[in-house]
Amino acid sequence: MKITVSIIKADVGSLAGHHIVPYELKREAERILIKSKEEKEVIDYYVTNCGDDLELVLTHEKGSDSPEVHELAWNIFKKVTEKAKELHLYAAGQDLLKEAFSGNIKGMGPGIAEMEFDERPSEPIVVFMADKTEPGAFNLPLFRIFADPFCTAGLVIDPRMHEGFKFRVLDVKEGKSVALSSPEEIYDILALIGTTNRYIIQDIHRKRDYIPVAAVSTTKLSLIAGRYVGKDDPVALVRAQHGLPAVGEILEGFSFPHLVSGWMRGSHIGPLMPVGLSNAKCTRFDGPPRIVALGFQLMNGKLIGPADLFNDPVFDEARTQASRIADYLRRHGPFMPHRLGADEMEYTTLPDVLKKLKDRFK
Repeated sequence: MKITVSIIKADVGSLAGHHIVPYELKREAERILIKSKEEKEVIDYYVTNCGDDLELVLTHEKGSDSPEVHELAWNIFKKVTEKAKELHLYAAGQDLLKEAFSGNIKGMGPGIAEMEFDERPSEPIVVFMADKTEPGAFNLPLFRIFADPFCTAGLVIDPRMHEGFKFRVLDVKEGKSVALSSPEEIYDILALIGTTNRYIIQDIHRKRDYIPVAAVSTTKLSLIAGRYVGKDDPVALVRAQHGLPAVGEILEGFSFPHLVSGWMRGSHIGPLMPVGLSNAKCTRFDGPPRIVALGFQLMNGKLIGPADLFNDPVFDEARTQASRIADYLRRHGPFMPHRLGADEMEYTTLPDVLKKLKDRFK
């Protein structure tokens, strides 16, 4: 049975600053999706939030880039924005950069990761949702999961994975992508994806049969709007088990709280902290950036679960390490490396300052 899983998110309004999506907004989205499920527009759905982003997990048989599914999500975000404005919530409709739906939600502000595949007899999937960071935040963990045997033992001992995986990397500035094979092109892959603000892992396929195994949202809001309107807050979908990385190997990729850009006003470097849903709220300096992992089983397209996978004391050390890194970086204040370089900041007063002082430089 060929199923499409679509994860679609948007910041449409939050409680007490860029903090958390209140229950009223999630209930409004669920109200619409209950009807959509009854009318068989979707097979199933799950509504949640990561920080100030409303997250929709949808299953259907309409394939990737379905205008019907994308329009459904767009209409939900528009309706929820109305509710956010009614409640005087902060940044209502922030990620909705266009006025009217034009056939595809990509390029309109919301982030989307989706994958179409033949559902296996047992189909475990992991849905990742991040807040206060950019799509390149997935580069390091996904490389570890699908190319690093020190993270994923199956690359060495599972014959179905031993041939490796093919990474499609997107140049977000040029809008072009390139497919590279692991392990033989590992150094080329790393040469690109280490530049996380430009080259982003878009999707991954298993080489032996080219089945899709991972997909990432690649929306860069500042490139769409031409100005800072909020961080991209990406989502990702990863399939697990049966010739693919085990769920434990997938989660191991996030056990190191690596540094990502984002945090306050999208202009700082901070550690990506793996947290359970209840702690997916960015409070300290609007951060540090958070990542949530939800595990589902598919049953003929129906979502069984979720399991809140980072809600586990085994990740306490990663969270402690992230807190220490956050302390260290915050003490830099407005200085680099805590603050991004001028060419990477989502917005900055530096051009105005330089203009004001240009006649005083001698």
